[in-house]
Amino acid sequence: MSLTTLIHQLPKAELHLHIEGTLTPELMWCLADKHGITLPYKNIEEIRQAYLFEDLQSFLDLYYAGADVLRDEDDFFELMWAYLCRCNEQNIVHTEVMFDPQTHLHRGIEFGVFMSGFTRAIDKAKDEFGISVYLILSFLRHLPESDAMETLHIAQPYLDKVHAFGLDSSELGHPPSKFERVFTRVRELGFKIVAHAGEEGPPSYIWEAIELLKVDRIDHGVRCQEDQALLDHLKEHQIPLTVCPLSNLKLCVVSDMKQHNIKWLLEQGLRVTVNSDDPTYFGGFLNENYQAIVEALDISAEQLKQLVVNSIVSSFLPQEDQTRIITLIEKIYQAYAIE
Repeated sequence: MSLTTLIHQLPKAELHLHIEGTLTPELMWCLADKHGITLPYKNIEEIRQAYLFEDLQSFLDLYYAGADVLRDEDDFFELMWAYLCRCNEQNIVHTEVMFDPQTHLHRGIEFGVFMSGFTRAIDKAKDEFGISVYLILSFLRHLPESDAMETLHIAQPYLDKVHAFGLDSSELGHPPSKFERVFTRVRELGFKIVAHAGEEGPPSYIWEAIELLKVDRIDHGVRCQEDQALLDHLKEHQIPLTVCPLSNLKLCVVSDMKQHNIKWLLEQGLRVTVNSDDPTYFGGFLNENYQAIVEALDISAEQLKQLVVNSIVSSFLPQEDQTRIITLIEKIYQAYAIE
C-alpha cells in the first residue's frame, strides 16, 4: 500500500475549512446565471484564471465577490452539499466548518436563509454518508467588534446549530485583542473558541488569542516558530494548530512547500493538524494537502498517522467518538505497517 492509498484509507477530521471557500468556478457560474448576476468574467475558464491571486488581501477581495452569487437557501445547500460529497470521497468522517454570517448579512441575506441551507445539507450527509458536521460561526476581524456583537445577537435563535465561534479574515492590523469583549460573551454562553492567528500576523497575535480570547484551538499558527516561549507553551498545553499547507503556499507564507514547518512543529511535539482552508481557491482539498506535505517533506507513515490522529483528538467530538475513530485509524495503520 502506498502512502497515497493510506492517506485515502485513514478516516480523517477537517478542522479548518471555510465553506464559502469551497465555491467552485462551475458553481459560481451556475448560480450567477440562475440569479441573473453579471460576473466580470466571460466564462468559467476566466473565473479559474481569477483564482491566481497574489496575496491574502487579493484572495479576500475575490472571496467576497464570489460569495455574492449565494442568494437563496438552495444556493447554500448546494455549496455545503458539494463540500460534504467531497468529504465522503476523501474519507473525512468529521468536519468542523466555518461560515461567515457577516458576509451574507451585509448583502441583505437573512440568517435563516443560509442556516437552513447549511443544516439541510448537513442532515442529508449524516443520513447518507454518516459524516458528522459541526458549524463554527466566524466573525470578520476587519469589521468593528460592535458588528460582531450585533451578529451574535442576530444569531441567537440559531445557536443550537452552532458548536463554536471563530475569528477570521484580514489578520494584519486586526489583533485578537480587538475582539476580547465579544469572545468573553461567547465563553459565557458556553461555546468553544478558535481564532486565526500567526499566519500573516506575528506570534504576539497567537499569545493574544490564547490569553485574551481563551481559544481552544489556533487556526494556522505557523509563525509560532519565531517565539521559543510560545512553542513551549503550545507544546505543554497541547493547544492544537490547524495548519493549511497549500493555503500557506498560495498566500506566500512559504515560497516552497519544502520550506514548510509543519513537519518540524510535529517533531517538536506540537499538536499540529492538516486542513484545506479555502480549497477551491488554494489548489486542493484535504487529501491533496496531505499529499503535498508527504511529497515535499518526506513525511513518514508514522508521522502521517500522527497527523490524522491529531485531527481527531483536536476536534470537538465527544471522547467516545474520538476513541472509536482512533481505534479504526490504528487498525488501518497496523495493516499498512505489516505489509
